[in-house]
Amino acid sequence: MQESNRAFSEVALTTFDEGRVRAAVEGMRESLGGAPDCVFAFASPDWGGHVADFLEVIQVYGHAPVVVGCSGWGLIGTGQEDENASGFSLLGLRLPNTEIHVARVAQEDVEAASGGKFWEDRFGVEAGRSGGWVLVGNPFAMDQESLLRGFNASYPGEPIYGGLASGNAGEADAFLLDAGSGGEAGALAVSFAGGVRLGGLVSQGCRPVGEAYTVTGADANLLYGIGSRGAYEVLEDTFAKLSEEDQEIARYNMLVGLAIDEYGDEHGTGDFLVRSILGGDPDAGALAVGAFPRVGQTVQFQVRDRDAADAELRRLCLEQLQSRGEPFGGLLFSCAGRGSQMFGVPNHDAGMVEEVFGRVPVGGFFCNGEVGPVGGTNYVHGYTASLALFYDA
Repeated sequence: MQESNRAFSEVALTTFDEGRVRAAVEGMRESLGGAPDCVFAFASPDWGGHVADFLEVIQVYGHAPVVVGCSGWGLIGTGQEDENASGFSLLGLRLPNTEIHVARVAQEDVEAASGGKFWEDRFGVEAGRSGGWVLVGNPFAMDQESLLRGFNASYPGEPIYGGLASGNAGEADAFLLDAGSGGEAGALAVSFAGGVRLGGLVSQGCRPVGEAYTVTGADANLLYGIGSRGAYEVLEDTFAKLSEEDQEIARYNMLVGLAIDEYGDEHGTGDFLVRSILGGDPDAGALAVGAFPRVGQTVQFQVRDRDAADAELRRLCLEQLQSRGEPFGGLLFSCAGRGSQMFGVPNHDAGMVEEVFGRVPVGGFFCNGEVGPVGGTNYVHGYTASLALFYDA
């Protein structure tokens, strides 16, 4: 009889403790009925001086051939979020019928990237072969946006979920966890092929306000014309027409949404790639945004608040459950700007996942940028929750 896929997760809150790590990974082996084929491990920034020891314990006592992870300002488990806490989070996967491949990418790879088969050769996986990808990256060590543009070109339509390492002091204490060789990587991409397929979702936590318009003037990341009016003027007009309550929210949380499908008759929550407004020039009528809008694209301003974020995550989780069923494991990558400071209660995102999918083993961390697909294209996001779900193929 063919052995089934299994998952195990655990969060331990502690300063570095070799015995505690050993107990966790030995418990993992017992729960999985054997050694894990892959372990995702996330540790708090204060564990940075113990990375080699942490990895060694997981490999020696867990018998894990693949260990991938990074630092996290906060740790996530099944129904559990521990913000600004010392410790670690583990997700162990026993995947007897799956080929696992880890690609280690550095900044020099991004700089040397060319067309053709460059990224397929660098990742070591042919397009169309993978059942899904997970990525962890160090935003201070590599241009993650450029990496994803190369990935999207080489692997069109293939989802990649993940998060970027976070710390308490930015670059100083952010790190990757990599049990393999290959030098100083800026990102680790894990491909699963064979017995596993990945599903998932990206919840941006925004709702559209005002009217939808057509972009009539744009250059690179500068938005000049919206509906044949100056972009800055349209932003001011949209803000002025909001309710007092929404104006208070939008004062620090006004964003721009670029429609995924510009030919749709109607656009609502989840139909936009949401990006920050980086600045504005009222004299030129221009807005600088964190994207590259196109003339003819549909655009609508957005606001981010806890109610919109709660409703969208719930809707996306329920849609995933209805379309794919219950997964056997998951990874939750939640922005460091979410958590209790956004929702006013602990364990929001992890609790929602548990509420919808049940007591499924989940690992994860609070990120300095989240990775996932919107409209079939993978991006680095902010203030989002990116959830990767593991299903039997």
